[in-house]
Amino acid sequence: MKKNKNNLEVMDNQTPISSEEVRNWLELPPNVLSLIFLKLGAIDILLRAQSVCSVWRKASKKPLLFRSIDIRNSWDLFEEQCDMMIGRVSFNGNRYDMQKMVREAVNRSCGQLVDFSLESFASNELLAYTAEKSSSLRCLRLVHCYQVSDDTLINMAKKASMLEELEICHCSFSLDTLKAVGNACHQLKLFRLNSRGYDHPGKECDDVALAIAENMPELRHLHLFGNKLTNVGLKAILDACLHLESLDLRQCLNVNLEGDLLITCRDRLIKLRFPNDSSDDCEFDAAIIDHDNEFYHIDSGVDDDSGYSDSSLGL
Repeated sequence: MKKNKNNLEVMDNQTPISSEEVRNWLELPPNVLSLIFLKLGAIDILLRAQSVCSVWRKASKKPLLFRSIDIRNSWDLFEEQCDMMIGRVSFNGNRYDMQKMVREAVNRSCGQLVDFSLESFASNELLAYTAEKSSSLRCLRLVHCYQVSDDTLINMAKKASMLEELEICHCSFSLDTLKAVGNACHQLKLFRLNSRGYDHPGKECDDVALAIAENMPELRHLHLFGNKLTNVGLKAILDACLHLESLDLRQCLNVNLEGDLLITCRDRLIKLRFPNDSSDDCEFDAAIIDHDNEFYHIDSGVDDDSGYSDSSLGL
């Protein structure tokens, strides 16, 4: 290491870097800055980027940057001492209310929000507020959102009539709610319904499958992870959803894909995941509930030993 005449440290055998060549991040073209912000995501913009300087704060208010709000991938930003269920989190020693932060992100979208994903802390008030502000919503994902009521989801579906993708993972909504959502969202192309696989004979139920068949005929992609449907329910879906291209039946242990049913699936579908296919790429806990070992999902909001409540889908 040595110094040149401008007193800049350089490594031996390397060309010195002059002060004129040091990048000024404030001079980034607006389109480049917007691309960087899009990579960061809505929450990272609100927590970090907008605080860098006045130029970045002004740039952070563009509605384009808030067309997608995904909280599922944001929890690693925060410190350990946070309560995800109520959305109280810590960042750089400061406490934040995620409900307020998400509202701010929704406000900045100026009605252009198309992709909305929440995990754990969603409330009726937050979803109602988002529904009022986001009539152009195309994709909604709810993960572990036990505090969201059936009425709230139904009202949101009615206001987001252009919804094309809906994902419900480990939530607890009634069968009637599923039917109402299907009736309200006529353009629904993708539906993902994830629960926990249950390894216990006799626990068969085609109610969800029949509700999908009767109320979601435009589906192209269907994911029923850990559902209790049988071949009867699967046939009803195939007969009603004539545009179906992909089907994920992993951990749907009551389905027996063979004979004519298997031929139909292979002839019609571009992609098919079988009940016993690997779940290694699953985003959430995919452990099968084993009745013999009395292994139950404690925080699933259920009240009987089947792993499903009488009044809900038990998702």
